[in-house]
Amino acid sequence: MHTKAMLAIAMLAAVITTPRWSVVTRGESAQAAAAPAQRAQAAAAPAETPPSAESPVAARQSADFEAMRTFRPGYAFWQHVFFLPDHSIAYGSALNGRLLALFPAKGDWKRNARWADPRLAHILDNQQLASKLDERRDQVAAILERAVGPVLHNPTRGDALLPNARRYGSLLAEWGAIYERFGVPAHIGLAQVILESGMSATRKSEANAVGFCQWLQKNWTRLDHLAQTVIEAKNQTTQAPYCAAYLSVLATKYGSFIPALSEHNAGGTNVGRTLINGAQLGADDVRRQYLLGSKLAHDLRDLTGKKYEGVYGSYGPRSYLYAEMVFGNTFNVRRLMASTHQMPIYAMRTTRIIPLAEIIERTHLSADEVRRFNPALVDRVPVGATLYLPFYVSEFGRDVAFWRHPPSASYVAVLDDFLRLSPGPERWDNPAFAPVLKEFRRRFSATNTEEGAVMATVLWYALGEAGSRRVLLAEFRSRDQVQRLIDRGVLDLNAVRAMQSRTSP
Repeated sequence: MHTKAMLAIAMLAAVITTPRWSVVTRGESAQAAAAPAQRAQAAAAPAETPPSAESPVAARQSADFEAMRTFRPGYAFWQHVFFLPDHSIAYGSALNGRLLALFPAKGDWKRNARWADPRLAHILDNQQLASKLDERRDQVAAILERAVGPVLHNPTRGDALLPNARRYGSLLAEWGAIYERFGVPAHIGLAQVILESGMSATRKSEANAVGFCQWLQKNWTRLDHLAQTVIEAKNQTTQAPYCAAYLSVLATKYGSFIPALSEHNAGGTNVGRTLINGAQLGADDVRRQYLLGSKLAHDLRDLTGKKYEGVYGSYGPRSYLYAEMVFGNTFNVRRLMASTHQMPIYAMRTTRIIPLAEIIERTHLSADEVRRFNPALVDRVPVGATLYLPFYVSEFGRDVAFWRHPPSASYVAVLDDFLRLSPGPERWDNPAFAPVLKEFRRRFSATNTEEGAVMATVLWYALGEAGSRRVLLAEFRSRDQVQRLIDRGVLDLNAVRAMQSRTSP
């Protein structure tokens, strides 16, 4: 087994057992339904800034981590999935996120398993394991659950991150500073990057999403049209401000990073439906609405047939897991920052074409090192683009590394006012709210700063997204059929769970 996997096994801790979460019926207290898991995972959470009236971002992230500990206490499990090399199946506790075991994707699970707790080492003895991998995974999960409570399992995905961590891990502090400048905690923003691209600038999905935070190419093209400067979408340091600004806009809209992150994966309409479903279950704040609504969608999708498709729509398993996978990867961001020597990134805005050969000659850096900072660079940097290097070279253009300088008082004032806007997706998607966002766009632009220009561009982009979504969600919210489906679905789920409890040993 890979050395990293062995090291991870050596660091495993004990397992805590708590009851499963259950769907609540309409009018039942969502908080009460989640209370049994409320204290699990507290010791494993990353350090958080305490909430403060002076810091809406700190208050927001603190409440988000608390919601994760309450509703998804196993979220820390995902750090292992994305940090261990591929070709293993990882099992962890859904109650505290601790890694329980690793099994080879191919091979003998009894002989080649790596166990965290010696007490579990013989749990598969005398068991006839299924030959098909998917069936075996579920079978082993059921066996483990009888001993330790609910478990999570997933193939490991570390090969998407580990090579990029070696190449780009030293740049995380600078990218984190960019996220912080837009009101996004570095470990949350960069955890999404790990999930989406493994920090790669050139990764492309089948849907033609590219780069750092995996935006669709058509969205980068649109932003490039709106922006005052050239956007080279395959440079991480170019992408990072726009990824951060958009996440900041969504987190302010929802009042939470949890649905904001999920919108990136599931889309605004699916997130809106999920919030509506959570509210109809009795949840009284945006975090509980989203997490209860997503749990309902997940469980109804697992029932036989598609009679509840009107509730969950295209909201799939990855959508359900997305936010907890991001929050789990916050551990990996901190781990990589602490274990890797961090380097500065300087930015120069070009006024002429700059050939790669000139950059090499002037800086004495290798072509590979120049491209580490500028993955989009083939043979020249175009006019109006930004060149990134580990030091400043005045001949290449003016310094635009805004994250390396204190923010202007004007930008701080506008950002603080923006972050304190009252949340509410229904309100934000209403055309009557557009003048508020347009005024903030004007104010950000008037700061005459790099980060202000990015926020102004992203707000312009966001203003064009609300129309069709508003109509679809208004229709969904007003349909009595949806509420009837939810009520019937809760009854069916409770019946299934009652039957499972009677037949389980």
